[in-house]
Amino acid sequence: MTEHTHDGDTHQHGHHPDGGTHQGGPRPGGLNLHEDADNAVDMWDGMYRERPKVWSGNPNPQLVAEAAGLKPGTALDLGCGEGADAIWLAAQGWTVTAMDVSAVALERAAAHAAETSHASRISWQQQDLAAWTPEPVFDLVSAQFLHSPLLPWRDSVASAAAAVAPGGTLLVVGHHPHGLPSWSHHHDTGMFFSPEQLAGALRLDREPWFVNVLTDRERTVTGPDGEQAKILDTVLRATKHA
Repeated sequence: MTEHTHDGDTHQHGHHPDGGTHQGGPRPGGLNLHEDADNAVDMWDGMYRERPKVWSGNPNPQLVAEAAGLKPGTALDLGCGEGADAIWLAAQGWTVTAMDVSAVALERAAAHAAETSHASRISWQQQDLAAWTPEPVFDLVSAQFLHSPLLPWRDSVASAAAAVAPGGTLLVVGHHPHGLPSWSHHHDTGMFFSPEQLAGALRLDREPWFVNVLTDRERTVTGPDGEQAKILDTVLRATKHA
C-alpha cells in the first residue's frame, strides 16, 4: 500500500497510531517522514530505518473493538506496518493478506509473526496503494489511518471499499480533522476526515452498504515526550449487501 499510521499510540506514519498503509499522520515520536523522497517506497522505508521498532506492537484499538465479534474469514489489512493488526486478526482465526508499501516494515512484520503460532495464516505483500487494483474478494477489509501526503484519503478508502466481497465488512478508521493531538506536525487537516466526509466520499446513502457504525470516538494517547492528550478517531464499519 502507500503509507499509513499505526498503533493506538497515535505515532502515525505520517500506517496507521499503529495501524495501517502508511498514509501520513502525525510523525511518530520525532521520526522524519522523508517527504522529500521521490516515491512512497523510499519515504516509508526511510522512516522505518530510523528505528528498529516504530509502533507499539499492539493492534489498533478500534480494530479490536469492531472486529472481535465478526465471524473469521479472509481479511485484508491495508498498510500493515510492523504487523500488529495482521497478527491479531490471524490469532482470531482470520486468513490475512497484509499489504504495505515498505519492504522494511514487511520484513519486521513477518519476523514478529514468526514469533507466534499464527504466521501461516498471514500472507505479506508489498504494494503501493496508488497503483493497486482491488478485487471484491475479502470478507473483511481493514483500513486503519490511511493518511498520506502522497495519496488523497478519498482514493485510499475507495480502494478499500472496492476490495470487500458481497456480504463482507469494511472497517475504516482515521483521524478526525478536529481531534488531532497538540504535538501533531500536520497543519493540513485535509488529510483527515470526519464521519460525514467519509460517508459522502463512499456514497453510503446510495451504494450497496448497510452502515453498522459511523461515529467519532475519543481516545487518550501518549505523545513523544510522555504527555497525554485526547484525540478523536473517525470510525466506520459497514456491511456490503450480498
